[in-house]
Amino acid sequence: MKKLLLPILALGFGFANAQTPCAGGSAGPYPCSGYNLQSEFSLGDLNAGAGNDSWGWTDPSNGDEYALVGLDNGTAFIDISDPVNPVYLGKLPTHTNSSTWRDIKVYNNYAFVVSEANNHGMQVFDLTRLRNVNNPPITFTEDAHYNGFGSAHNLVINEDTGYAYGVGTGSFNGGPHFVNIQNPLNPVGEGGYSLGSYSHDAQVVTYCGPDADYAGREILIGSNESQVVIVDITDKGNPVGISNISYSNVAYTHQGWFTEDQTYFILGDELDEQNIGFNTRTIIFDFTDLDNPQHHFEYTGPTPAIDHNGYVKGTKYYMANYRAGLRVIDISDIANQNISEEGYFDSYPNNNNANFSGAWSVFPYFASGNIVISDINRGFLLVKAATSDLIEPVANCQDVTIMLDANGNASVTAAQINDGSTDNSGTVYFLLCDDTFDCGDLGANTVQLEVYDDFGNRDYCTATVTVVDDIDPAITCPADFTVGYDSGNPYYTVPNYDTTGVVTATDNCAAGLVITQNPTPGTQLTVGTYTISCEVTDGSGNTNTCTFELTVEEVLGTNDVNLESGLAIYPNPTSNVITISSKHVNLSSVAIMDVLGKQVYTANTIDSETTTIDISGFSKGMYFVKINNSTTKKIIKN
Repeated sequence: MKKLLLPILALGFGFANAQTPCAGGSAGPYPCSGYNLQSEFSLGDLNAGAGNDSWGWTDPSNGDEYALVGLDNGTAFIDISDPVNPVYLGKLPTHTNSSTWRDIKVYNNYAFVVSEANNHGMQVFDLTRLRNVNNPPITFTEDAHYNGFGSAHNLVINEDTGYAYGVGTGSFNGGPHFVNIQNPLNPVGEGGYSLGSYSHDAQVVTYCGPDADYAGREILIGSNESQVVIVDITDKGNPVGISNISYSNVAYTHQGWFTEDQTYFILGDELDEQNIGFNTRTIIFDFTDLDNPQHHFEYTGPTPAIDHNGYVKGTKYYMANYRAGLRVIDISDIANQNISEEGYFDSYPNNNNANFSGAWSVFPYFASGNIVISDINRGFLLVKAATSDLIEPVANCQDVTIMLDANGNASVTAAQINDGSTDNSGTVYFLLCDDTFDCGDLGANTVQLEVYDDFGNRDYCTATVTVVDDIDPAITCPADFTVGYDSGNPYYTVPNYDTTGVVTATDNCAAGLVITQNPTPGTQLTVGTYTISCEVTDGSGNTNTCTFELTVEEVLGTNDVNLESGLAIYPNPTSNVITISSKHVNLSSVAIMDVLGKQVYTANTIDSETTTIDISGFSKGMYFVKINNSTTKKIIKN
């Protein structure tokens, strides 16, 4: 909700102790279509003057469900395990003063609460305390407190990483304030991001969308008053802005949510209905490429009411639409720019005008299908679809084998992993996050396929992806060349042509390459011509070979001896020119070859003791210089 001082209309309704079906377009006093009223608590029941945000918690020990409802003076905890007979367990009072704005999120069985009340900070509450409450409602106390910021408009938590992000605080120019909550009772501030300006609300995900450049990164999507910003916050000490996008008729960029596959982002602008005169407008962006987000299309609802918080579950978008209550939109065909309202429950029956009253937020993520509506004027309502599908799909996986490409990469699709997964509705959707592999993944890798249906029911299965490298490495030998005996010895000692750089090898998986040669390094050769054979083997056992001819001469001719004894080549290595100098024999010819034996320079009429050659245009690497058609030396171009 935008920071406006709004009059709060306190309308009290008691709570229903039995389900009120939606019949003839209403459930008791509430207009509806397809959604029944399970129960409700009025603001009077909750001893509060106004409602605001909401969230939920499911006890992992027994599956019991609890609604966490934000109020102007604190946070209410409601046991909804029996949805038609809920129990108001009590309230965690505000840390300082009452406020119109309060926000709650959950991580690891703890609730984290922020408010725009001065110096409120972030409250931490152990939700397992709700399991045994005697004589409710009671007044709870917080279990820990974080004072790294004072007021905050909203709170975002990434449960995958254990980080909370206060947005709209007095720090980091109103941008996200990073808090490590991996130890919930000891929150630790770890910086923030200010370059995107004031962030009114945000969603943070461990990215599993279509843009492979950001796979596995922690990505924040900020709704920042006049634009949507996308930020890589994986490295808390060095967050990196990726891109931003705006849209026509901006009034107040308020809040948005990814589709399940993280391809589309659904945004609500809070003030366009009131300031410009639209019916409820929802803006949909295509985030296939996070570096280049695109406007996809816009959806216009049936009423002029203001849209507020919205969340995606399965192929449905659950929107808190202020005076129009909860609106449920089918987004199964969003790719084709086609979405439509399939049902609603209007918690503000007076009218659907564009004013700040009615449904502030909704929480649709309970496995039971019950949906919390937190209403500014009516407090807490619990509703459920008249026709619900609570049956999980059945996920079936199969193992696959994939081959690395020439760049050492491979990928797998959900369709390859799926082995006939089914659902009672007949339609299933897939999410597969671990779908790219490289040389570090050779062998067996376990991946998880997530299967969900239109209602967000889901199941999981695992498969083994075996990554294979069947591409042979490449190996390069030099052209044939001639050598003389070692100085003072009646033989020539074979060097290691790999370590000297005479023989080179490359592979799509460079690590672990092994080059062997025959004759082996250290072998002593006498006069003759020998075939030098080199073999390279990569980490997967793929091999390749190359050969060259090595001629060994016992004794060089007189001129060759004189040339050898007085020959100097400098500088070596060099990047520009090289000088060849002979003290005893005039230079007659010089030829330069690369390691493949290709001649790249030749001079045949030198007739001088010294010659300088410009090799600045050569590629970096090793070359062989043959002087007077007899002596071969190695030079390095750097």
